[in-house]
Formats: sequence, structure tokens, C-alpha cells
Amino acid sequence: MWSYNKGEWSEPYVFLKLLEEGVLYAADSDLNKISDIHYPIIKILREECGQSMEYLTGDEVVIKSGLEGQPILRLSLDEFKQRSLMLLEKIQQSPGKAGSFVIPETESFLKEIKIEKVKSDSKNKRDITIVVHDSITGLKPTLGFSIKSQLGSPATLLNPSGSTNFIYQVSGVRLSLEQIQGINTMKRVKNRIDAIKSMGGHLDYIDTQRDVLALNMQIVDSKLPEIFGHLLLKYYSTAGIAALEPLVKLITDENPCNYCTEHGHPFYRYKVKKFLVEVALGMVPTGVWKGAYDATGGYIVVRSDGEVLCYHIYNRNEFEEYLVKNTRFDSPTQSRYKYGKLYEENGEVYLKLCLQIRFK
Repeated sequence: MWSYNKGEWSEPYVFLKLLEEGVLYAADSDLNKISDIHYPIIKILREECGQSMEYLTGDEVVIKSGLEGQPILRLSLDEFKQRSLMLLEKIQQSPGKAGSFVIPETESFLKEIKIEKVKSDSKNKRDITIVVHDSITGLKPTLGFSIKSQLGSPATLLNPSGSTNFIYQVSGVRLSLEQIQGINTMKRVKNRIDAIKSMGGHLDYIDTQRDVLALNMQIVDSKLPEIFGHLLLKYYSTAGIAALEPLVKLITDENPCNYCTEHGHPFYRYKVKKFLVEVALGMVPTGVWKGAYDATGGYIVVRSDGEVLCYHIYNRNEFEEYLVKNTRFDSPTQSRYKYGKLYEENGEVYLKLCLQIRFK
């Protein structure tokens, strides 16, 4: 039987709910519904076992096999409403720290409507493909949306890997082998950074462990690697602050990049927002970023109360604000990603810090 976590079960929930409602509402930067901005749904497209499937919504849900093919199934909107409500209840009732769990009733219904898998391909950001009626242009574009859910554990925006390690050089002090070993025995990364500072040293951002991430960042803005180098160091060295917004404010006040702030230009916040959007819609740290979005429509968010809202490319300002207000740094396992301990190389001492960005 299918066994998925809350976030994964949220994907078929979005599918069922949108077919029943036939409309996708926009959200403001605080994830409140904007009732007068909405996108009528014509159909949802899926690929199942190499076959194209169409799920058309209207007075009923019509399922077709093959684009513009003949209908193979017709079901009432009430059927989809009851199925989506039942699935939401099962997800909400599952224990908070539950891992994967089964929902036989949903699995049976999804197979009945020709769906053979729940999880989307992790290689891209597109979780659902929707054809909408665009009232602004009069067109019927096919849009890919990434789905994030508040029903389970906070989703990850930027996954950690060896590619997301940032390298810092210890400057201002010469550490002996015994001192390095002593610092490395300390439990927390913050304690190690504090120990370096107490000896008169400091950490200078040098580079990312692999150059693909730094180069991807530089496409967005040439200063972004340095900016995130400062942000990441501030996160690991400051107790109790993980959210991006207050960390951005801290480095804005310190202005480590020496921008001219005489006129109040929001250099750091602006650049960080642009990067978050690129990551949300397609950029990954392990692949060369050429600016082509997987999620061509934007983001769909499932609120904790089951409301399904979107950030369309059209309301990009709200999307940017949502991302910077609702993301935080996280600390992945040190042993797995090989960061957080001092090491020597060519007579110099370095420290790696790992970048992971998660929703709050």
C-alpha cells in the first residue's frame, strides 16, 4: 500500500480540492486569501505510466486519457469534495511527529481515477500542472506550480549538500594543533566560533565548497555569495535567531559589503528575496542555473486549516515578501555534510558552515 508523510499526502489533497473548487485563489504576503484575485481552472494535467491524462473541471469532473481524447470517466464535484475533506481529516488527525502512513480509502479512489503515484519527481520544482483561464490576457496557459504544505513538518526550500557548504578562513590568530583539536571537541558550532573569537580570531568568508552554487548566485547578483556568507556566519554564531528576516536586518545594520545606505536602499533584503524566488521556482545548488523555471506558475501553499492558496508570477511582490518572512536557516547533521569543525590546509585553518533553508 502507498505510505507517505503529511507533506506528500498534501499533493493529492491539492489535486482533489482544486478539481472540486475549480478556482485557485491568490494569497498576500501573510498567506491570507485575496478574494478578488483568482484563476479559474480549466483542467489539471498529469503523466501516468507514460500516458497523458486530463482532468477537466466544471459542472462535473471529466477524465480523459490522452490530450483531447475521449472521456473515460465522469464524476460529480461532490465526490471530489467529500474525498478531499476526508483526506484533509486523515492528514490532520495523524500524530504530529508521524512519518509515513497509509490512507487506503484515498489510495483506492486515486487508482480508480487512473492515478498511479502520489509523489512528483524530486528533480524539478513542479508538483502540479494546471491549465487556467487568464483573465488578464484572455489566454489559457499551462502552468506548473510547486506545492508546499503547512499540514506537516516545515518543508525545505534549499536542501543541504556538499554543494551548500560555505568555507571560512580563520584570521587574526595562529592556532596550534592542540587548540584546533580542543575547539573541535566542543559540542556546538557556536561554541567553536566563540572560542575562536575569544582567542582574538575571526572568520572570513572565502568561497563555497563547490563553485556551482556560487556561480548560480552570481547570476542573480554578484554579491550574493558574500551576502549569504555573512548571513550564514551570523546564524551559526548568534543564539536564538534562525529566521532570515531578522538576520537580514542584522547584516543590513552592520553593512559588511559597504553599500552606500545614505538614501535607504534595501540592498540586502532585495537581493535575498530575489535569490529565494529563484530557488523556489527552479534553481538547485547542484546544477547550472540558466534561469528556466520548473514552476512556471508559482507556488501553491496548503495552510494548516486546509485552505489552498497560490503565489502566481503576477503577484510576485507578495511571493517575495512571503518567502523572506516565512523562511529560516536550519542546521543539518554535521557528520553527514562534513562541516562545523576546523581543519588545516596549506598552513591555513578553515571552517565550513552548511547552508539549509527551511520554511518556518
